Amino acid sequence: MIELSYWTTPNGHKITIFLEESETSYQITPINISKGEQFGASFLKIAPNNRIPAIIDTAPADGGEPISVFESGAILEYLAEKERKFLPTDVRGKYEVLQWLYWQMGGLGPMAGQNHHFVQYAPEKIPYAMERYIKETNRLYGVLNKRLADRAFVAGAYSIADMAAYPWIVPYQRQQQNIDDFPHLKRWFLEIQARPAVQRAYALAKQINEQPTVSEASRAHLFGQAAQ
Repeated sequence: MIELSYWTTPNGHKITIFLEESETSYQITPINISKGEQFGASFLKIAPNNRIPAIIDTAPADGGEPISVFESGAILEYLAEKERKFLPTDVRGKYEVLQWLYWQMGGLGPMAGQNHHFVQYAPEKIPYAMERYIKETNRLYGVLNKRLADRAFVAGAYSIADMAAYPWIVPYQRQQQNIDDFPHLKRWFLEIQARPAVQRAYALAKQINEQPTVSEASRAHLFGQAAQ
């Protein structure tokens, strides 16, 4: 059983997509980041960076004690290796997937996240910051569009690289992007959107939360944290 600490964000969606695609048995514990539940002691034991998602695998492959994993990319890699799904086992295929998984973790996610912050949530509009992150998001969309010009999915076959990238493209309008400018990306996006497992993952998210994650009340929990 996978115990998933989750909230309805792109990084959370990555994991529910995998679990639905792989038909892995799992149980969700909602961590409402709008209310600061990510700072609870029990959650911090498995996610010391106070960010969702995180998992506990109560039946790891080695038969030992439960294993906890935080960081969505690491979770996807762990689950794919355990279930032997959506990550090739040959060295070339495996690293074809992993380099694009890390591209999402180090590029698309953080840059789109900063785009969301400065365009949607910053208390003052800073034109330089908005332009910087809108353009960088646009550049990354271009990278993905070019990659998908001659293949169905990011690494050839459908994989955890696609599951990682897709939720960060879903809010393309909020990111000030015109998806029609990226025809190969759009084709890929619509194909993944139509997958039954993806639809189940997003339907589950609506059951858990349909409220905006960021509100005036939640800003102190989400922005401006320091070491203290």
